Amino acid sequence: MQVLSPSDENIALAASFLRDGSLVAFPTETVYGLGANANDGRAIARLYEAKGRPRFNPLIVHVADREHAERLGVFDDRARLLAEQFWPGPLTLVVPLVEGAPINSLVTAGLDTVGLRVPSHPIAQKLIQFSRVPVAAPSANRSGRVSPTTAEHVAGDFENVKGLIVNGGRCPGGLESTVVGLAGDAPLLLRPGGIPRDEIETELGEPLHQPEHKPDAPASPGMLTSHYAPRARVRLNAQQARPGEVLLGFGPDAPPETILNLSERGDLTEASANLFGYLRAMDTCRADTIAVMPIPNEGLGEAINDRLARAAAPKRNGG
Repeated sequence: MQVLSPSDENIALAASFLRDGSLVAFPTETVYGLGANANDGRAIARLYEAKGRPRFNPLIVHVADREHAERLGVFDDRARLLAEQFWPGPLTLVVPLVEGAPINSLVTAGLDTVGLRVPSHPIAQKLIQFSRVPVAAPSANRSGRVSPTTAEHVAGDFENVKGLIVNGGRCPGGLESTVVGLAGDAPLLLRPGGIPRDEIETELGEPLHQPEHKPDAPASPGMLTSHYAPRARVRLNAQQARPGEVLLGFGPDAPPETILNLSERGDLTEASANLFGYLRAMDTCRADTIAVMPIPNEGLGEAINDRLARAAAPKRNGG
């Protein structure tokens, strides 16, 4: 893929590529996305092929604003409340698909729901606005691998794929969006992410429930058991490295053999921003196993632990 600087001229060029059915990778406030025109079945098929992604795994559709989102999905009071509070930003809402909406069925994996997000990153916003189409965009990495937070990560995964990469530098968030399901009576936390559970529950005034686990029929992206995985095995809750391992630390008490520390201060926001980049960097050590120190399971720690648990799961195709 060809890497472009983020000038308005280049973003307009990338937008024209999207409209015409080509693939375009671009930065968001979470990770880089690999975008395709959500109305174009051939473009979506190219996206699935490039990622090696199973077609039963639905895609998130990125739009410029809530007005556009409501032309594609059915918003109830809960959806409007969360959109008002957290959009633009790292929140995806899974809502019923509007009857007759032009979204290709490959995007929704044949479901009667659609995942919608309004990203806040200025490059993502310009690209969507210039393209004038809804953009289906999973993370811009080979399926099941570690998500990309730089243009270099994307280029390394897709060097032989036709398309463009808009280089916006490092993504500030580092964790994918939180996905909330609002197609039924009970709101569901389909994927922890960049907005902590407690902030969403406070806004809704009710708890988020856990979805039924269906690994071969996920209701949203990021629900496959093995996901976000480096090439090396991952061992969790490690206090030190064993022979043949490298240690990914967290906090001020990390032992001397720590290769990288997600946050020496024990800051979960810093750790979330570093997670995917550090996993990729640790993979270059060519150790058999990456040992990871414990992460508190609170706030953004819930999303970090979710990604680490999926990275540590037995490998299978996903993405």
